[in-house]
Amino acid sequence: MILSRKLSDALNEQINAEMWSANLYMSMYTHFVVLGLDGCAHWMRKQSEEELEHAYSLINYSIKRGGQVVINPINSVPTAWGSPLEIFEHVYKHETYISELIDKLVDLASSEKDKATQDFLWSFVREQVEEEATAKNIAEKLKSYGEHHIAILDHLLSKRC
Repeated sequence: MILSRKLSDALNEQINAEMWSANLYMSMYTHFVVLGLDGCAHWMRKQSEEELEHAYSLINYSIKRGGQVVINPINSVPTAWGSPLEIFEHVYKHETYISELIDKLVDLASSEKDKATQDFLWSFVREQVEEEATAKNIAEKLKSYGEHHIAILDHLLSKRC
């Protein structure tokens, strides 16, 4: 079964969203490097790389299914950031937004009766559960530690593989 035009276009939009997310996390990475919070910077770099992996995965899937991949321009991302807590709250909010986009893709694949695409997208649904929980957990730790104990969290985040 070849991807419907509607589903192919929607996957292209998701590719763009994943690439924008990679740039968003790269911007946060830069901010943390400037602050000297190397563990937070490391976490954001890994997050950025993961978003690019998602984009490549979507591209490869679309090509395998006969979709037409179009790499659209990526809108600019914010470059000014606040406190570490504000940043991780933003990460959590962004990940919930990405979850909504993925859910809409699954719904579209279902309405198009494209079971292969539904199956492919379910791995993203499962991953988003983890992404949201991780971002929320980091923000909650920052709240409970207090930002004056950021060094503790910075050390923990440096361990991300």
